[in-house]
Amino acid sequence: MCGIVGYVGKRRVVPVLLEGLKKLEYRGYDSAGIVYLKDGELGTHRCEGKLSKLEALIEDFYGVQAYCGLGHTRWATHGAPTEQNAHPHRDCSGRLVVVHNGIIENYHSLREELKELGHQFTSETDTEVLAHLIEENLSDDLAKAVQKSLQRVEGSYALGVMSADFPGTLVAARNHSPLVLGTDERGSAYLASDIPALLPYTDQVIFLEDMELAILSEGERTLLSLDTGDAIHRETTTIEWNAAMAEKAGYKHFMLKEIFEQPQAITNTVSGRINLETGNIELPEINLGREEFDRIDRIFLVACGTSWHAALVAKYWLEKYVNIPVEVDIASEFRYRHLLVDDRVLTISISQSGETADTLAGIRRAAEMGSKVLTICNVVGSTMTREADGTIYTHAGPEIGVASTKAFISQLAALFLFTLYLAQIRNSIDAATRKQLGQHLIDSAQTVEEILPQVQEQIRALIESFYDCRDFLFVGRGVNFPIALEGALKLKEISYIHAEGYAAGELKHGPIALIDKDMPVFAITPQDTVYQKTISNVEEIKARQGRIILLGSEGDNHLKTITDDVIYLPTVHEDINPILYTIPAQLLAYEIAARRGCDVDQPRNLAKSVTVE
Repeated sequence: MCGIVGYVGKRRVVPVLLEGLKKLEYRGYDSAGIVYLKDGELGTHRCEGKLSKLEALIEDFYGVQAYCGLGHTRWATHGAPTEQNAHPHRDCSGRLVVVHNGIIENYHSLREELKELGHQFTSETDTEVLAHLIEENLSDDLAKAVQKSLQRVEGSYALGVMSADFPGTLVAARNHSPLVLGTDERGSAYLASDIPALLPYTDQVIFLEDMELAILSEGERTLLSLDTGDAIHRETTTIEWNAAMAEKAGYKHFMLKEIFEQPQAITNTVSGRINLETGNIELPEINLGREEFDRIDRIFLVACGTSWHAALVAKYWLEKYVNIPVEVDIASEFRYRHLLVDDRVLTISISQSGETADTLAGIRRAAEMGSKVLTICNVVGSTMTREADGTIYTHAGPEIGVASTKAFISQLAALFLFTLYLAQIRNSIDAATRKQLGQHLIDSAQTVEEILPQVQEQIRALIESFYDCRDFLFVGRGVNFPIALEGALKLKEISYIHAEGYAAGELKHGPIALIDKDMPVFAITPQDTVYQKTISNVEEIKARQGRIILLGSEGDNHLKTITDDVIYLPTVHEDINPILYTIPAQLLAYEIAARRGCDVDQPRNLAKSVTVE
């Protein structure tokens, strides 16, 4: 997500800020801005769009004799990508500014409280709340004001703060969003949301940890605990990465980095949306009332590619917990067939970018026929979010790799949230059940984080027997059948191996003819309500000498009697299995593609966002 750069020292600050922001462009952004201190006043420049636009805007200020400042590239979460919503954000006095990565979950209540105290807001962002909250707590110590303010804040943040009344000082703080500090032989101090912004100037860094605050000035750097205010001592680390590796945080490819970012993507999607005291689901961006949901008697889920697979999973959830008929359509087919859509249908589009041409055309047609439209999307201000009646943002952050990973996981999390929300509106499940299922969803982030390293190691070991295969089959049943489809798609799009996904029970209706000693089969076999049926299908594959990789529940010793290639995953609620069982499928595709020397992040013939039909 967004990029932060800060500097105080002897260099002219504007070139440092711009160079640092350019090094962070890979993170994705939709607006940019800088602020610097000159002659006791803050000079602020912001714009919607790319850094080239900001550069043109500040061309006359490039050589300004200012030596302390902050820069920011914004990936919109709250509020559209506009100049008004771009960072830095000011307080009422205009003498204090804040740049921020992350999400302030309780921003709405803080905003209303600050309004009551007379604060005037000029943006739609959650970040601006921080500027006014710090202003409210500020007396004679900027760092203490930041510390006191953050005690009121719920959510994630990487924060840079500066004030014209405290010249030559930057204050930084972190909680669940990365922030790194740097120093050089000239006594300069740097801060950034990622290492590449620092590498042109220094390889000496300190990684700020959660709930820590830093005070930076020329020749000085102080680290404090946000909880206690106690001083923290931490040695610097020498970075030995090159710039390209640093952008990937040490991972070989963006895809692998994004696979490992999935626990945070789940957390970002569910944070602040599940009240575990009441069991209520809170989705304020939906903008549809109870009466509108009560009159709905069918749901159409419309999407393409990976997002279509997420929709297929959601069909199982919605029909199980909301008792409403659900149809799932590939967008390019939906728009051209004879649709039975009216004002009693809810159409839900699912898109990472919000710009997918076929999906856009589909929801436009549905809207013309009287349907309300809800979109599940990762990009604030995208066309789809502007045209829909309501939105659920996934908050996965920019996804650089063409093959979708964390966007898919966050779509699953958002669709499960929506299922619980609609069940709440229609009273189809009670609060206790919603609370239990909500807790399972929240816990899935930690479970995914725990299994990622060990599953990668297991996959890396077993692919030596499979990486040079020409074909692959993926099978699953029930709610995990769409994960078989997703696993096959991932493998074919980045490794160029022909792969197909099937419902396991469909094998005997034709595809079983393909099974022989040369055909690898990746079978999803958790101990769920269709476990025995799936095992029967796997035994049929074994009887025909298929080369089987099994994915199953910890403690299921029977799987080892079928094949030596078994990957065990923790037992979770069976409706959370699609999130968990996606991980090995992604890693299998990644490791095979990497082993074959394929261009993992930019596979041939593919684009990240399909904006033409």
